[in-house]
Amino acid sequence: MVEIIEVKTRKQRKQFVEFPLKLYKGNKYFVPALYGDEMSIFKPDYAYYEQAEAVYYIACREGKVVGRIAGILQHAANEKWGQKQVRFNRFDSIDDQEVATALISAVENWALSKGMEEVVGPLGFSDLEREGLLIEGFDQLCTFEEQYNFDYYQRLIENCGYGKDVDWLEHQLRAPKEGFDPKYRTISEMMLQKHKLHFAQARSTRQFVKKYADDIFRIWDETYDQIYGTVPFTERIKKTMVSQFKLLINKKYIRALFDEDDNIVAFGLLFPNISDAVRPSGGRLTLPCIIRLLHAIHHPKVLDLGVIGVTDAYKNHALSTAMLVSLGEVLIDEVEHAETNLNLEHNIPIQNAWKYFDAIQNKRRRCFIKRIAPQTTATVAETEQQ
Repeated sequence: MVEIIEVKTRKQRKQFVEFPLKLYKGNKYFVPALYGDEMSIFKPDYAYYEQAEAVYYIACREGKVVGRIAGILQHAANEKWGQKQVRFNRFDSIDDQEVATALISAVENWALSKGMEEVVGPLGFSDLEREGLLIEGFDQLCTFEEQYNFDYYQRLIENCGYGKDVDWLEHQLRAPKEGFDPKYRTISEMMLQKHKLHFAQARSTRQFVKKYADDIFRIWDETYDQIYGTVPFTERIKKTMVSQFKLLINKKYIRALFDEDDNIVAFGLLFPNISDAVRPSGGRLTLPCIIRLLHAIHHPKVLDLGVIGVTDAYKNHALSTAMLVSLGEVLIDEVEHAETNLNLEHNIPIQNAWKYFDAIQNKRRRCFIKRIAPQTTATVAETEQQ
């Protein structure tokens, strides 16, 4: 008998956060989120609750936690995309269909109580959170930004009536053994001269973030406005992101393009891979973990490709070529390889961008969808017209 409990008490919050740590104990590919960040989702003033609401459940059998799930009603996303969806996230379960069905059904019932028509996931409050179910690459170490899961999760979810909505691909990038094709550097230099653009090195991470954070978020919003599942940044989310990531950014891995008036028009951020630094402590910021983090940040072996943003005014001016050439130089000089994190499979421009590198697709993730409300006559007619 499976009992579904809505998370309310301090003990239940702890059980919710710690369940995956126990489920994946000893797994060499699983990378935990920071423990403190996960606990913060239960705070009433959590930044995303300005634009969303959420519910959290644990599944218990004979007094033992055997699964968990979160339901997210992202109002800003529904308004932006004209949808009536609830997202499920932080889904973890033992290999037991009864447990998975009970958890997912709890989110579906919550969604129906809110007047929603579809459930999608795994998706977070925004695309900045961990999202997508790993369906290929179970023998690959996860990046800190993404979630690992066992291969049976796909079966558990599909057995609840869910089908594919979108897939993301992840790649491992290395500098070409023979070096980058000189023509790419030539194209880059010509483009920079033509549009009177120049790269500038950050004097310090703190100075760069303080001076350009607002511009970066503006360009970020412009670049990814029409990307699946995105929502606009709020001021509180910006502040939260700055506080979370400024310690992980090394000025050597910031690339910024400026026009002749020193306005930033494009940027690229690479993050030192901290997977091995946080794994031993289960994501808790113990003193040994902090020491490992500092070493990983200043002496990384692997870099995670965070984000590349280009302002709308320069989207069709080959700035991405210049940015990738510049970022590629980091791979030659500094590290073993880079991990791309999530790229939508139908995003052809970004898939083509990896031609500059020795690229290997090493993971695939999927977002699932299920309609939970019957289609109205009007909706059916619209569907048939399409």
